[in-house]
Amino acid sequence: MGVPMLTGNKSGLPWLYFVGAKGCWIIPMLTLVLLGLGNPPEVTAITIRTGFPQLNGGQTPLWVISEANIDRQYGIDLKTIYIPGGARLTQTIVSGDVDIAMTGGAVINAILSGAELVYVGVAVPTYAFSLYVKPDIKQVPDLRDKILGVVTKGASSDHASIALLRQYKMSQKDLKVLYFSRQQDVLAALDKGIVAAGVLSAPTTLMARRLGYKELVNIGSLKLPYTSTGIAVRWSLIRQNPELVKAFLKAYVAALKVVREKPDVAKRALGRYFGAKDPEIIEEAYRTFAPLFLRIPYVSEEGVRAVLADTDHPKAAAADPKNIFDNRFLKELESTGFVKELYGTR
Repeated sequence: MGVPMLTGNKSGLPWLYFVGAKGCWIIPMLTLVLLGLGNPPEVTAITIRTGFPQLNGGQTPLWVISEANIDRQYGIDLKTIYIPGGARLTQTIVSGDVDIAMTGGAVINAILSGAELVYVGVAVPTYAFSLYVKPDIKQVPDLRDKILGVVTKGASSDHASIALLRQYKMSQKDLKVLYFSRQQDVLAALDKGIVAAGVLSAPTTLMARRLGYKELVNIGSLKLPYTSTGIAVRWSLIRQNPELVKAFLKAYVAALKVVREKPDVAKRALGRYFGAKDPEIIEEAYRTFAPLFLRIPYVSEEGVRAVLADTDHPKAAAADPKNIFDNRFLKELESTGFVKELYGTR
């Protein structure tokens, strides 16, 4: 009996070669299907588990991948998993329970501690946070000796507070910092008078204003370089399945285009993940983050250096930023014409 081999022809229709001792026979697959002797080949999407640490607008492109079924176009089946807090999410990717982590500075702390992780992209290259305060706080120096609420020590919210205080010749030593797992917890602490100020991201910022608190500083508007919403993977995944990493980045870049050009789709994704029908909440998240997303999410050395400057890890000062990120996949997508084809001639 012959050995079957699947191939194709110029028409795009699959053919089946039967190779035997006396030669080979070429049979169109369609003929076999009509005779009940064969089935058309099926392409099975590979599941890729992606964790995100906060319910904020920074995750819009990730959520759009699922909302617009972009993952299937590139041979993957995206499963998004909410794991509150950057530090906890980083532990989850180190353990292998997720394949990709959409998070910021906590990953770099883990790398400095020996975790074999690397950034392959970054969607938000700055601190996408605002400082919200009680009415009696008029300026940042008024926070001296008061309590500030942030999300997770060593993660993006914490680093945003460090960078902001630095602008005023201050440090966290000038006040007390309380750490929480979620943005909502920071806001609740502010509302109960436990903290005098909180570092918040959209749409929690809108909820804070509705409760009567004011934005003292939009840290994102300062355009300080930072790896805020990074795309982190294990080195082992890159070695074992680089095509999977590339497929995810294709889907992500395509989703960035959708966020930019189809706000209705992006807002629908936001509403689904927020579980909210309040159009003002959805608009707050979209309006705040949409201008921050990169067309091609390259990681910058400057942004990584900013994380190293913010962290108190003992190995940060001697660390080489180039060992923390790898832009090879995005460079390939650009050099092979994927991005140009995606955007047309623009």
